[in-house]
Amino acid sequence: MQILVTVLIRLVLLAAGLVFAVSLAAVATLAIALWGLRYAWARLTGRPVVPFVVRIDPRAGFGRVYRRPEQGAAPRPAEPMRHQRPEIGDVTDVEPKPPRP
Repeated sequence: MQILVTVLIRLVLLAAGLVFAVSLAAVATLAIALWGLRYAWARLTGRPVVPFVVRIDPRAGFGRVYRRPEQGAAPRPAEPMRHQRPEIGDVTDVEPKPPRP
């Protein structure tokens, strides 16, 4: 009985893998066919065949994230605010210890 279950599980997994491979091949074939139609249409109409390029600018995403809050905010001051560092004598919660030998 255990051998039968093992064989059935393997057959189901094999069938699932084959269905996935066939669907992936069908999508690739469809993409190539559409690409060929695009190429043929460009040649037929006399237009240059322009390659399909995805232009990704990493600065655009950075700017979108970091510039968004400023769109509705008040204008920025002329000089950026500088953090004031406390004087060394102001720190009171540190007790110096002698170095270990």
